[in-house]
Amino acid sequence: MTNNFKHIQAAHCETGVTTNLLRGIGIDKMTEPLAFGIGAGLFFAYIPLLKINNGPAIAFRTLPGRIFSKTCNSLGVHIFRQTFRSKEDAQIALDKRLAEGHAVGCQVGVYYLPYFPKQYRFHFNAHNLVVYGKEADNYLVSDPIMETVTSLTSYELERVRFARGALSPNGRLYYPVNEYTVSDEKIKNAIKTGIKSNVFTMLTIPGFISGIQGIRFTGNRIKKWRDKLGLEKAGLYLAQLVRMQEEIGTGGGGFRYIYAAFLQEANAYHNNDQLLRASETFTNAGDLWRTAAVQAAGIFKGRIGSQADFDVMGDYLLEIAAVEKRAFEGLSKIKWR
Repeated sequence: MTNNFKHIQAAHCETGVTTNLLRGIGIDKMTEPLAFGIGAGLFFAYIPLLKINNGPAIAFRTLPGRIFSKTCNSLGVHIFRQTFRSKEDAQIALDKRLAEGHAVGCQVGVYYLPYFPKQYRFHFNAHNLVVYGKEADNYLVSDPIMETVTSLTSYELERVRFARGALSPNGRLYYPVNEYTVSDEKIKNAIKTGIKSNVFTMLTIPGFISGIQGIRFTGNRIKKWRDKLGLEKAGLYLAQLVRMQEEIGTGGGGFRYIYAAFLQEANAYHNNDQLLRASETFTNAGDLWRTAAVQAAGIFKGRIGSQADFDVMGDYLLEIAAVEKRAFEGLSKIKWR
């Protein structure tokens, strides 16, 4: 069972899967930045009570599956999603979809993916890939962060589809149901909806652990980590921040660059200089996130570690919060036509 699926490499797994699946049903103008922006993918949350790999959960993106769902909903694309309790039922359902000619998105854990380099294998269950066919006992796999397609045996795929732990995928699969044609006007409206949604989640979402407030809150907490946690554990927490930022889903810096690219593409549809100005600001934010990652890595590796170094690290996040707040406030003031 195979179809005419075309693999396109991407910077981030879910935006790559979204782009590949939507292009596969005829939406040729879909790009990774458009999927990320229309899906309102930019986010931040610091959740100290939820532990991943013995560190606090720090998210630089929305919940798994949200980008795909919001992008499809904004474009009027009907989708199918399903999770399973039974591994056997999950395989039967996947085989049926493939036999019908669908390329299928799957949420998986990365730890047991055999084609991942060993240094990148850790317990993280919100990775996304596309299964686009089956030959004997091998499933044909398009992982958008990889350069080429690969394959997994039925056992290997089952193992990652039912990985245990936080964000367990439970065999989750999803795909767009039908071929679909999207007009430029539809994309234009979806861009506007995506930006408005992202403005809300970053500026006005309630609580102090998410959005711009969450970045600011985390920056202030980092300044207290050395005294509260001790140097070793504080260093591990900073390593967790870097891992979530730079290794999982391209994180802090990478997402800001993708969003900057989205705003540039949005300008081609809306012709508004405020979009270009915000794009430049998000590029600056991406640079700051990368600089902060270098500072955090220096503390974790023991090259630096004084209280002043933690203060510098915290101040980077406070500066990032101010920069991103300014960018989103600018986007909130756009008078859409």
